[in-house]
Amino acid sequence: MDFTKMHGAGNDFVVVDGRGIERDWSRLAITVCNRHFGIGADSLLVLLPSGKADFGMRTFDADGSEAETCGNGIRCIARYVLEKGMVRRDAEEITIETISTVNHVRLQREGSRVVKFWANMGRPRLAPDQIPVRLKTGDKDVFLIGGMLACRVRGAEFELVLNLVSMGNPHAVYFYDRPVAEFPLGKLGSLVENLPIFPNRVNFEVARVLNRNEIEARVWERGVGETLACGSGTCAITVASRLHGYTESKVNVSLPGGVLNAEWNGNGEVVLGGPAEIVFEGKWPE
Repeated sequence: MDFTKMHGAGNDFVVVDGRGIERDWSRLAITVCNRHFGIGADSLLVLLPSGKADFGMRTFDADGSEAETCGNGIRCIARYVLEKGMVRRDAEEITIETISTVNHVRLQREGSRVVKFWANMGRPRLAPDQIPVRLKTGDKDVFLIGGMLACRVRGAEFELVLNLVSMGNPHAVYFYDRPVAEFPLGKLGSLVENLPIFPNRVNFEVARVLNRNEIEARVWERGVGETLACGSGTCAITVASRLHGYTESKVNVSLPGGVLNAEWNGNGEVVLGGPAEIVFEGKWPE
């Protein structure tokens, strides 16, 4: 099977053209994403046909679970079909269908080279059943703050207030008042991901607002662990910070793998911008 290794700000993927191919994609993801015995990646991206868009995409994380959407993956698929000649070289937009939505990806060029991809990531979803989150009658640790649902999580050595947003997949955003490098994400990431309140588990973002247009963040991705970047997580951070009044509509989010750009005016779709690069190509033995 031919594959292409790609990344978006360090969030890396194995990409395969799955059109006309039948595979156990979940099992394949576990194998190829293994960083010691496989190719190594956060997720497997499968290009598929679509009846609603130019192309379809499915995302299988390193543990074999399927994600509803993936912002960095959407941009990588756009780069993939462009470089493989599946769309015109002068294409201005590519549409990609995921489980949760149809994404319109705009290509930004400098001369003849595409330097950035901008994807419409859909409207944020804030209702409990859309995130989803389990609510218990009289639970004082779940409340509304800044126009969104939040929950308070306590442990022996910590207390977190998590801002809950869905970008088609669930996110919990924690605003930290110190450099995010100091946050014990390796210790607390799995705990937050698997809290019983989240029936589908959750992606966990730790963010620090630097000014009205800049945020630094780290991400614990559901089914993967800590990653160098997360596109949908960047969108969730942007929504939460905007609803709290911390930032303006355009935000640059600095992650360990690079900077992603997001825009949200408070009443429409979130737009995500960032790179998408091919690292190498190869053939995976059957």
